[in-house]
Amino acid sequence: MQKSIEVTGRTEEEAIASALRQLNLQRDEVSIEVIERAKSGFLRIGASPAVIRVIYEVPDEPAEESAADKAKKFLEGLLSRMGAEAKMDISVKDDGSVYIELSGEGMGAIIGRRGETLDAIQHLTNYVVNRGAENRTHISIDAENYRAKREESLVRLAEKMAEKALKYHRSMALEPMNSYERHVIHTALQNYEGVTTCSTGVEPNRRVVISCEKNKPQSK
Repeated sequence: MQKSIEVTGRTEEEAIASALRQLNLQRDEVSIEVIERAKSGFLRIGASPAVIRVIYEVPDEPAEESAADKAKKFLEGLLSRMGAEAKMDISVKDDGSVYIELSGEGMGAIIGRRGETLDAIQHLTNYVVNRGAENRTHISIDAENYRAKREESLVRLAEKMAEKALKYHRSMALEPMNSYERHVIHTALQNYEGVTTCSTGVEPNRRVVISCEKNKPQSK
């Protein structure tokens, strides 16, 4: 890629020498164009400096790799090491976040128990893509539409347990869940009349408790 600068000097040679010092280049590494020749004038009246343009080559700057490309490259390597083959459907949302849908045979191993392996893959991908980046890009990874199906089942579970809490007038503790799944439960029941929810315990055994309003537990 070519770049150029314009330099002035009392003489053309002085202007050239000044340009070479600025660029830290040798004479044979540049091309010179004389834009205006120096004029001495009469008794220095009407004198003007020489103006030259120095043209030089610089290495082409490689295009910055996008977050989607980084995620794709990392996932291809990770899945290969896992011995898994998957088709990747990648889309970039309006807010710049990246959504990746994996499909193919053997997705059960990629998803793992209650999505734990899928969550780990998503976490690692986000870490690799955003490491050293000025602006963070969120990478969402799903496999065979697992997350949407899981969310639907969690909503049904939440409503079922809320009904039990109201029927038996006692708190119902759900199985330990990750933060995303707990959020789904809380959101599903935030407007459910007569019950309230809170999370209790410490990771990885933190769980949601569903209670009647009158027996509202203390949030932790």
